Order: sequence, then structure tokens, then C-alpha cells
Amino acid sequence: MKAIQINRTGGPEVMQLVDIPIPTPGPGQVLLKIAATGVNFIEIYFREGRYPAALPLTLGMEASGTVVALGEGVTGFATGDHVVSAAVCGAYAEYALVPAMQLVRVPPALDLHQAAAAFLQGLTAHYLAFSTFPLKPGDTALIHAAAGGVGLLLTQLAHRIGTRVLTTVSTPEKAALARSAGADEIILYTQSDFVAETRRLTDGRGVDVVYDSVGKTTFAGSLECLRPRGMLVLFGASSGAVPPFDPILLNTKGSLYVTRPTLAHYVQTRSELESRAADVLGWVADGSLTLRTEHTYPLAEAAQALIDIASRKTTGKLLLIP
Repeated sequence: MKAIQINRTGGPEVMQLVDIPIPTPGPGQVLLKIAATGVNFIEIYFREGRYPAALPLTLGMEASGTVVALGEGVTGFATGDHVVSAAVCGAYAEYALVPAMQLVRVPPALDLHQAAAAFLQGLTAHYLAFSTFPLKPGDTALIHAAAGGVGLLLTQLAHRIGTRVLTTVSTPEKAALARSAGADEIILYTQSDFVAETRRLTDGRGVDVVYDSVGKTTFAGSLECLRPRGMLVLFGASSGAVPPFDPILLNTKGSLYVTRPTLAHYVQTRSELESRAADVLGWVADGSLTLRTEHTYPLAEAAQALIDIASRKTTGKLLLIP
């Protein structure tokens, strides 16, 4: 089968299209014939070595497809099932293994490309909005990178809850996308200082929560946007890692909270995974949660997909099609 592997860490040039054997599922595993693979920023972290992993490494963790074989002890699934997971063992490939406990069925009303586009980023938006900082009507949230995959979904969820949504984007085109997702206020950070605009739009109070997937270039400003006892939810670092800081800073700026969540800790049990997945996939299936998936690439162009997502010039979800 074809797969994208790295034998050393580095830039896009280390990604190689190789032929490797189709894996055999072990106990508790399912073999998946992949229909679509979700491209996520975390693959850049693994490629660069920011997240250590044994080499050679087949990149990717999110995919949808068809079950073609079951390992010993697997129950609840059958060959031919349409499924999706964000815990795939090497999703940049034509086939991959998945722990059965991290696999869910795709609703009949949803196609496999939609499932791959919705899953990881949809689950992320779900835990951010409902668990990390449980939004409620009357709250005010600032969402950075609102035209990205998570940003568009999180903006929709926050709007549905009744939260006032402030967003940052880089272009008028992205501003239009954020507005269509339910953003109440759009800040073009390339033209205005987002801290000053946030303070102006909240009459100096600040927001209840900032959802920040950008990291290095926004972290200090995000803290300035919070009300006393507000929370900064740092769930990504597309501009680079946040530098070390003295926690006394949180005291001086109003007894603030900072958290660095990750999806794995919000789907630790089978019931939690199934509950979040049922919400996200169900909302996409019934049209109440809208996906944007205009960027698709053949597997051989995976390196370009990561270049494009790192450029922050894309919008919505990027998919690889084996």
C-alpha cells in the first residue's frame, strides 16, 4: 500500500511516499481501508519532532473508511462498516490500524468525506465549548483564527449556545466566512490591534474566555483581552510555542486562568467519545453544523497540504484522498 512516512524530522522535504505492507490487526484493533484523511496541524509537530515519536513514522491520526478486518476480541463492528476515528495509527496511507475503542460508526446520512472533515476538529470544538470553558447564553468569547477548521465549527457552536462571539481573521474573505458561521464581531488583526478592538467592543470589560489556537504571536494579547477571572484556552500553536512566563502575571492581570487542553483527555471513556461523536456527526448530518471542505489533495501531495495549512491561507478543513 502507499503511505507517507518520515525517516527523520524536519521540514516538508522529509515526507516520502513509500510502499509498505498492509498491516494486520492485532488484538483490539480494526483494519481500515481509508476513504479520506483529515489534515491537522499536529502532523507538523510530529514531522518537526516537536512531538517525539519512533521513526520511521507514518503521519496522520484522523480518517474515515471501511472496516476490512477485525483483530482478536473486537466486538461491535463488522467488515463493511463505515467508520471514523481520530486515533488512527498512520492515517496518511491507503490502509491503517485503529484501536476499536477509538472507532465510531458514521451515520447513514453522512458520507465518508464529511465524516473525516468533521471528526477531530468537531470533537475539539465540542469539548472547548461544552467542557473546557462551558459556554452559556450571555457570555462573550474571543475566537482566534475563526476561519480555520476548528474556528468555524467553534463559532457555530458558540452562536447556537447564545454566546456573543468576537473573532479574529486576517482577510475580508475570511471575515465573511466567520460572519456566516455566526460571529457577532469581526476583527481584522492585519488592520487593527485585536486587544484594543476587543476592549472597545466590550466597553473595557474584556471577554469571559479566549480560545487561542495561534500561540506565540497572540498569547500575550489574549491575556490582555480577558476580564478578571477570565480563562485563556490555549489549544494550539500555529505561530510557534508560547515562551515561558511567570504565573504571577496571571495574578496581576486579574487572577486569570490558563489551560492547555488536548482532545485525548476529553474522550477518555468510550461513553464520552460516543456522546461527543453523536452530537457532532448528528449535527453535520442534519445540517445544523456546516462544514467547509474545499481543500482536497491526493495522498502524494500530503507535503503540500501541510505547507498550505501552515501558511494560514486556507480555510475550513483539508483532506487527503488516497
